[in-house]
Amino acid sequence: MSGVTIAAAVAQRPHVGGHTWFALQYLLGFRQLGWDVLLVDRLEPEMCQDSSGAPCPPERSQNLEYLAGVMERFGLEDCWTVLLPHGETAGLPRREAERRVTASECLINVMGYLEDEDLLALSPLRVFLDIDPGFGQMWRELGLHDLFAGHDRFVSVGLNVGRSGCLVPDCGLPWIPTLPPVALDHWPVTQGGTAFTTVASWRGPFGPIEYGGHSYGLRVHEFRRFLALPERAEAQFELALAIDAAETADLERLTAHGWTLVDPRDAAGDPSAYRRFIQLSGAEITVAKGMYVDTRSAWFSDRSACYLASGKPVVAEDTGFSAHLPVGEGLISFTTLEEAAAGVEAVVGDRDRHARAAREIAEEHFEAGRVLGRLVRELGVG
Repeated sequence: MSGVTIAAAVAQRPHVGGHTWFALQYLLGFRQLGWDVLLVDRLEPEMCQDSSGAPCPPERSQNLEYLAGVMERFGLEDCWTVLLPHGETAGLPRREAERRVTASECLINVMGYLEDEDLLALSPLRVFLDIDPGFGQMWRELGLHDLFAGHDRFVSVGLNVGRSGCLVPDCGLPWIPTLPPVALDHWPVTQGGTAFTTVASWRGPFGPIEYGGHSYGLRVHEFRRFLALPERAEAQFELALAIDAAETADLERLTAHGWTLVDPRDAAGDPSAYRRFIQLSGAEITVAKGMYVDTRSAWFSDRSACYLASGKPVVAEDTGFSAHLPVGEGLISFTTLEEAAAGVEAVVGDRDRHARAAREIAEEHFEAGRVLGRLVRELGVG
């Protein structure tokens, strides 16, 4: 039986349901294909907090409690290890994790997250998975940081990376494009409400980048172009938005223009809450990071793929994905405020048709077996 190791942050980001689902889609998708799976995570003492938010040792942290609960809930209780300081682990012992990595066909390292050189050296094929196209490539070209060193293959959810017309530097590496997988059995079609919603971070972990005479910005910079959307389209708009309370000017602008804000911890604090929030929505409205838009990377959100799978139409700012995916029914792309309003009104005018088309797009383009089967063929494993 084939095996795969996924290195990703789940314990580091407890109660961020969408990020947890990103890792789960790969684990559940590969298991669906009949593969053995292993998640490798890591924790440093300064990352660990108890339920009150106070610092605590890793073994008593909510970080480990959250991860263990998630993995048990999905039948993956024997499929994870967390690397701790001084060679210690939680979950599977280090020796067993090493055995599984050695036996895996490949190790998929999300954004170069795993830095343990001894563990990486045991993998026969180290695959870098780029989920933030543009940032790592520009850091490398600017001499700031090289995320890609030590990897054998390079995969990006930026479908245009390495292609003509995309402004993300390819760094001389051969990039394999992939769409985000969705384990459809866990994302059935549901009847929801009517609101256009999304789950997002206002700024995220990375700052803007100056590269080639252009400033590549974040979602905050791009979203300001679409603040007036609720005033242009007859619909309810709800954001589960991770935004600092100090962003008073932007918070005031959002509410003044008609956006309803909900606490992302309440709406999407674990995988069940995140899925419930999406499946009780009517559709998604999503604005991309300026980096993805301006580089024409053709990035497409794993969150939007979950909306589509649930039969929720998606109205999304175009990053170049419209050249790769069917748009117009179920998935509507926009580049301007006027196009966004028209897309919302089109969905409102025929929700059933767009809902059917959304699920069809998910089945054809995002079903985990298809996506991961294609990926392993490209990698030459399995």
